[in-house]
Amino acid sequence: MLGIGTIAKKVFGTPNDRKVKASRPLVDKINALEPEFQALTDEGLRDKTEAFKKRVAEGESLDDILPEAFANCREGARRALGLRAFDMQLLGGIFLHEGNIAEMKTGEGKTLVATFPAYLNALSGKGVHVVTVNDYLAKRDAEWMSKVYGFLGLTTGVVHPGQGDADKRAAYRCDITYATNNELGFDYLRDNMKSELSDLYQREHNFAIVDEVDSILIDEARTPLIISGPSQDRSELYTAIDALIPALDEDGYTVDEKQRSVTFTEEGNEKLEELLHNAGLLEEGQTLYDPESTTIVHHVNQGLRAHKLFIRDQHYIVRNGEVVLVDEFTGRMMSGRRLSEGLHQAIEAKEGATIQPENVTLAQVTFQNYFRLYNKLGGMTGTAMTEADEFEEIYSLGVVEVPTNRPIARIDDDDAIYRTAREKYEAIVEELKVAHAKGQPALVGTTSIEKSELLSQMLSAAELPHNVLNARHHEQEAQIVADAGKLGAITIATNMAGRGTDIQLGGNVDMKVMEALAASPDANPDELRKQIEAEHAEEKQKVLDAGGLFVLATERHESRRIDNQLRGRSGRQGDPGRSSFFLSLEDDLMRIFGSERLDKVLSGLGMKEGEAIVHPWVNKSLERAQAKVEGRNFDMRKNVLKFDDVMNDQRKLVFSQRREIMEAEEIAEIAQDMRYEVIQDLVTEHMPPKTYADQWDTEGLQEACREKLGIDVPVTDWAAEEGVDDEAVTERLETASDEAMARKAAAFGVDTMRVIEKQILLQSIDAKWREHLLTLEHLRSVVGFRGYAQRDPLNEYKNEAFTLFESMLNSLREEVTTTLSRVRPLTEEERQAQVQALQDRMTRQQAAVDEAYHRAEGDSVPAAAAEDALPGFDENNPETWGNPGRNSLCPCGSGKKFKHCHGAIT
Repeated sequence: MLGIGTIAKKVFGTPNDRKVKASRPLVDKINALEPEFQALTDEGLRDKTEAFKKRVAEGESLDDILPEAFANCREGARRALGLRAFDMQLLGGIFLHEGNIAEMKTGEGKTLVATFPAYLNALSGKGVHVVTVNDYLAKRDAEWMSKVYGFLGLTTGVVHPGQGDADKRAAYRCDITYATNNELGFDYLRDNMKSELSDLYQREHNFAIVDEVDSILIDEARTPLIISGPSQDRSELYTAIDALIPALDEDGYTVDEKQRSVTFTEEGNEKLEELLHNAGLLEEGQTLYDPESTTIVHHVNQGLRAHKLFIRDQHYIVRNGEVVLVDEFTGRMMSGRRLSEGLHQAIEAKEGATIQPENVTLAQVTFQNYFRLYNKLGGMTGTAMTEADEFEEIYSLGVVEVPTNRPIARIDDDDAIYRTAREKYEAIVEELKVAHAKGQPALVGTTSIEKSELLSQMLSAAELPHNVLNARHHEQEAQIVADAGKLGAITIATNMAGRGTDIQLGGNVDMKVMEALAASPDANPDELRKQIEAEHAEEKQKVLDAGGLFVLATERHESRRIDNQLRGRSGRQGDPGRSSFFLSLEDDLMRIFGSERLDKVLSGLGMKEGEAIVHPWVNKSLERAQAKVEGRNFDMRKNVLKFDDVMNDQRKLVFSQRREIMEAEEIAEIAQDMRYEVIQDLVTEHMPPKTYADQWDTEGLQEACREKLGIDVPVTDWAAEEGVDDEAVTERLETASDEAMARKAAAFGVDTMRVIEKQILLQSIDAKWREHLLTLEHLRSVVGFRGYAQRDPLNEYKNEAFTLFESMLNSLREEVTTTLSRVRPLTEEERQAQVQALQDRMTRQQAAVDEAYHRAEGDSVPAAAAEDALPGFDENNPETWGNPGRNSLCPCGSGKKFKHCHGAIT
């Protein structure tokens, strides 16, 4: 019997169906315009772009010109690339423009889909950012799609690491800019550390289209982007602590795999204290609970995490003596990315690698808060529906599933569960033998480098030819993916999220042509392509007859999205295909979520060695377990975001104030307001309201004015006058400080003073913000313990962070005022002294260069004046010569080396 919900869906359709249906008329309008735009010349299409820009500038909305703009872009893409967009691609473009996530299956042409909303939104002249997951895709997509934008009269830029400042600024000023999420976030932080408007990279955050949106906005959202600088070297401490961890037995700590945390037990703490005392890291009588032990406790905890939670070749690899992190979602190496708070150093100590100095945070932002800066956001991916709630709650992004251009013909098998990992892997090898024998290409998904290499060894032992795609073989990625659809090919992939290269049945024609041209440079490219296309069509037919691409997953991932991404590699554009998941009770997900109970059930059923349980109910229960993990991970990310939101409000305020200061012609008024507030605070401190004159500390106020305002005023005499109160003193101090600053401005010159004020204010803001970030980090690490006192850690953090921010602003005002009061022009004598010191330094440097040159030539150094002789030097009395080195100048003042003069051996 059908449920009410199922009947309602049949009658009314799902919300997704209704969204798709509502957008169909727009697609019909675009299609109706197609003949009109096909009739235009190339120049006519470009003229349309200029006409659209003019209409938008005059107030017409982008929604009004959408059908015409999309029709123009479709025709431009057809002429520039030879690709005519399907209706479903137009539909995806409409959803992106509306600020949604378009869920489109692999192979549906998402790269082309992005051109439609990018072109439309670029007409406003405010810029569009297209965000990709790696630099290769950013460059590839920009190069490919710039042909469309350029054909239509728009400019395209690409941002990548290592780019020159001028090139990067030019890329951001293009109509459409391709970049990775990392580079966009870091450039935002870099911009907010600059002091000149002309040095800024980014314009306003108008519209961003995020490719692989689930990977960027969810998987990577937990890791903040941090710009940091080096702090003191503590490598000896890391090494010393690392040597103690292996001495702890399993009773000394507990590991929680669900929460990915590890903590010391009571026994572990006692053992650790003993080890730390013996190693001299804890003083006698000091315990781990003492406030003085905070740093040691922090480093010991990080050492334990490094040993028990971070596994080599799974979470990181060691390459050329360097610990390189591996992205758990894509299997790629993250060169340059380091774990914070000393954890990376702890892993380096564990692996015996060179320990890099720990860094202090100069600026930071999470992807969540960076992407919420945009006025409008859109995203594309093959898998977003399972995280629709998170996208809606965090980013206000709806998720719309775009129907496929052709029906999906892939067969999805039920999961097969084995009792042990050994049985599972043996069954996988047998399954791959069958597929290889009939010529069916197979893509095998694993969750770690270690497991992919274990499976590779088993396939080699079974004499099955295969390729391995993981962080170790990162360089050959495009080639391996291009070959994965060839007849009988077996490809083991650590993860297939965001690879950016479709697996084409029969292999990739373009790759084959490039290889053939490299082998025979003199061959005719057109003839070669025709020959390869004919061979490819034949091979593709054989692959289709064999059943298309076979996706075999060796484990369920924590997230259903990652499983769906792997499964979605098969059955693109209506091709046949098949997907199977092979699991065992020893897999991480099964082990963490109730495998003991299942093991008893399977034992009771009398399962034999090598047998598997296969049933739709098992799939459902596994998906429920995955949904629980996803829910828990969402809660964790939401909690991280709540804390980061507190800092984000403060960050936005500081960065906007910085921007205002940079844009202001002069900031004398801001400096004056700060000075007045400092004066107010000083007067309140030394002459509290509602107190008598004999209770005032006028001498202290007079001294504070000299110290912080740079003015020497008779506050004591003022206070002795009849009828003078704190307000009168405040006014007189403000007047005196204004007169002092006016004299200073006259001495420097108005223009110079303007620059000085701006630079001092910006430098002070940056320094105070850095200190504040460090304080918030420390607060964040300890505030969780307030929960034991029945106090909400988040509220505690909010309250204390607000108090700290107020304190930072007060100290900022004081620092700017004090620094400005002390700055003064150099006197003529000081200027001359500086010039003389510079000349002396240059003379010494030149003398050192000359000496080094003559030493290299084996020559004596040119003679110096005799007056340079050592005072009291007597050539007949060696005791008066001092103790010169053999290569030093002789103390007699000849200018020769000692060994060639009085020190010569006779």
